[in-house]
Amino acid sequence: MRRSLGLLAGVPILLAACGAGPSDDPAGRSAAARPAPAHAAAGVRLVKVGSFDHPLYVTAPPGDHRRLFVVEETGRIRVIRDGRKLATPFLDLRNQVSCCDERGLLSMAFAPDYATSRRFYVYYTARNGDIRVVEFRRSGSPDRGVKASARLVLLQRHPAPNHNGGLVLFGPDNLMYVGLGDGGGGNDRHGSRGNAQSLGTVLGKLLRIDPRASGGRAYTVPGDNPFVGRSGVRSEIYAYGLRNPWRFSFDRANGDITIADVGQAEVEEVDFAQRGGARGVNYGWRVWEGRRRNYPGEQAPGAVFPVLTYTHAGGACSITGGYIVRDPRLPALAGQYVYGDYCVGRLRAVRLSAGRARGDHAIGVRVPRLSSFGEDTDGRVYATSLNGPVYRLAAG
Repeated sequence: MRRSLGLLAGVPILLAACGAGPSDDPAGRSAAARPAPAHAAAGVRLVKVGSFDHPLYVTAPPGDHRRLFVVEETGRIRVIRDGRKLATPFLDLRNQVSCCDERGLLSMAFAPDYATSRRFYVYYTARNGDIRVVEFRRSGSPDRGVKASARLVLLQRHPAPNHNGGLVLFGPDNLMYVGLGDGGGGNDRHGSRGNAQSLGTVLGKLLRIDPRASGGRAYTVPGDNPFVGRSGVRSEIYAYGLRNPWRFSFDRANGDITIADVGQAEVEEVDFAQRGGARGVNYGWRVWEGRRRNYPGEQAPGAVFPVLTYTHAGGACSITGGYIVRDPRLPALAGQYVYGDYCVGRLRAVRLSAGRARGDHAIGVRVPRLSSFGEDTDGRVYATSLNGPVYRLAAG
């Protein structure tokens, strides 16, 4: 994610929808009850649900219709309960997190059995720049996590301050997916072929693991992962050839996966696969940036190109991926993937299917410094601004 530019250009993005290759940084009453409406638009409007300190992600525990959790880049997780922001954070990691630009507390995920296990996970960059995925437990109160319950699940050294990835997310198979960037710097400059094309590192990858401790191991690798049993290959890898998969999501209706991979100097991209279809896929970076050859003379075996790309013309700089909307209260966007760009801020929607994207269009609302999207238990979609506001997408 390119957060350091912070330009708010109000001009169109040039887009290309493709059939069948990544950008550079210098990045009761519901939880949304009775908020103030903002930015009305035909069919879609934004409803402000609260203001926070550099909000980066929104989620909710499985089956919890009262609470919304907001992740702040600076290190706290805040709770909105029945439409009101609680004064006491759910968890405060500010003394452990390095912030900001592309570092910080970047996301959280609740275990599928959270109601009984009380397990949840956070993804953050530590004071020394390491990427950490850590398990915590909730206390007896559903509004408080227990900081002392921390258990390290995944530790990855990171050579640069940018391209940290940033998302942990449980998929439809109840396993954890983790998106990591390529290690930072321009043109994936690590090693002879870069990290993203190397199966010997988890950088530049989408991982798939069972994060529960077992047999003295911090996590286990599912036996049906695509590279299990191959010598010299990290078996956690599910998909590779990614530059900085800042945000990806699963369609709650069918398990399809969409990956918004932040590009380098020219092209942003959206990758899409039907459920299970991203298994073992090479998405092409650093050889390809979108459909543009980025590194002449190198090959990306079997590279799968994005279904949608757009250029940096008009002030765009960094894609912010969202969700395929399944909120029955938002018929104008039903079945469409919502996304935007950090520098432009205009939200867009497009229909995705295997090998293609169609009907890409602006939906008439804008979120300055669009940092992320989120989804609650009921399928409502949220957008966060690094300036502070969190909005819910609602019918206009």
